[in-house]
Amino acid sequence: MSSETTEVTALPEALAEPVVRVRPGWMTLLFFANIALWLGIYAPIQVLLPQQAEMLDQVNKEFVLGIVMGAGAVVALVVNPAVGLLSDRTCSRFGRRHPWTVVGAIVAAIGLLVLAFAPNVGLLITGWCLVQAGLNGMLATLMSAIADRVPVGQRAQVGGLVGIAQMLGTVLGAVVVVVMLGIAGLPLAYAVCAGIVLVGAAFFVLRTPDARLPVEHRPSSAAGEVLRNLWVSPRRHPDFAWAWSCHFMINLGNAFGTLYLLFFLKDAVHYADPDTGLLIMMGLYGVALVIGAVLAGHFSDKSGRRKPYVLAASGVMALAALLLVIWQSWPVALAASPLLGVGFGAYMAVALAMLTQVLPTAQDRAKDLGVINIANSLPQVVAPLLTPLVLAYLGGYSGLFAASAVATLLAAVLVLRVKAVR
Repeated sequence: MSSETTEVTALPEALAEPVVRVRPGWMTLLFFANIALWLGIYAPIQVLLPQQAEMLDQVNKEFVLGIVMGAGAVVALVVNPAVGLLSDRTCSRFGRRHPWTVVGAIVAAIGLLVLAFAPNVGLLITGWCLVQAGLNGMLATLMSAIADRVPVGQRAQVGGLVGIAQMLGTVLGAVVVVVMLGIAGLPLAYAVCAGIVLVGAAFFVLRTPDARLPVEHRPSSAAGEVLRNLWVSPRRHPDFAWAWSCHFMINLGNAFGTLYLLFFLKDAVHYADPDTGLLIMMGLYGVALVIGAVLAGHFSDKSGRRKPYVLAASGVMALAALLLVIWQSWPVALAASPLLGVGFGAYMAVALAMLTQVLPTAQDRAKDLGVINIANSLPQVVAPLLTPLVLAYLGGYSGLFAASAVATLLAAVLVLRVKAVR
């Protein structure tokens, strides 16, 4: 009798809390899939979309860029938790997450090809919305893989690798598109990005396991209950709410500080070659981010503590922004870049560990991580909408970087309210 009860009530592999440390090969494949994902997002954001916005409307380029990125971010807000929720209920023989990773990569590649030949703002918005839909679906499943496969004591290390992948995707994206623009222009740059996204997703899906969810363990798919499940009550799960808010403010501060760097170098610093200047800044940012992520991930897992690293990261990022509030010059930009990088790298390493520790239930991991990923996407709606107003009425780029500093410091206050992690 007791053996039968154990067999019935035991959680399947797909829902059980992971206890076996993941191997370097698995981490490497996740690392490269994330590089491909973030390259697909940031190569357009940093270089291609600003250039297209300027080509379409030189006078109102900031407004055009804000509308395009804001529309894409709205799509991301919906798609990320929706794909997470769907993957939590997928009982395919190929697993819960992998089928959605493939679909996301294909949709993103189509969107990148639409952008390659977009002759007007309407198609620019359409293409970017497809890219955001595909890559945010892919992001939901790749984030879920960490909660599905990585034990708590290894999550800051893996989170550090994901943070490094985000940085490398950003830097490599800028390098790839600048080189491709020099060879054959926008279409080739976008096509190369699409190819990288597809290859990164394919290698991860084909070479890593994805446990199948037994049908009897599938959560309810009734429409009303599904919609209710998209809401995570702050009253019932306060730690989740505080951690989400901290994550949102860090990403809002980062968005204020990075989305308009190309225009900042061109219009405020008056750097002679802003494309090259952006590459130099991102290179410094990237090296520092790797250092911050590796060190914070190692020592956070070793000590089991998360909050001190979030507090330190918030302070360093705010300092980088404040330097640019006071001095808007090329030497100061060079100094601020590695400070921002080391702070964001340390935060990203610890954030994934902290966020996966406050998830309400195993059955809804991907959906809840999708809700958390809204904290990545929502700043991409808020920042483009607010930035033109800040630039026009609140002190130009000094006001923008001040807003970045305030947001990251507020994140430090919010993380103190999370009780479940130290």
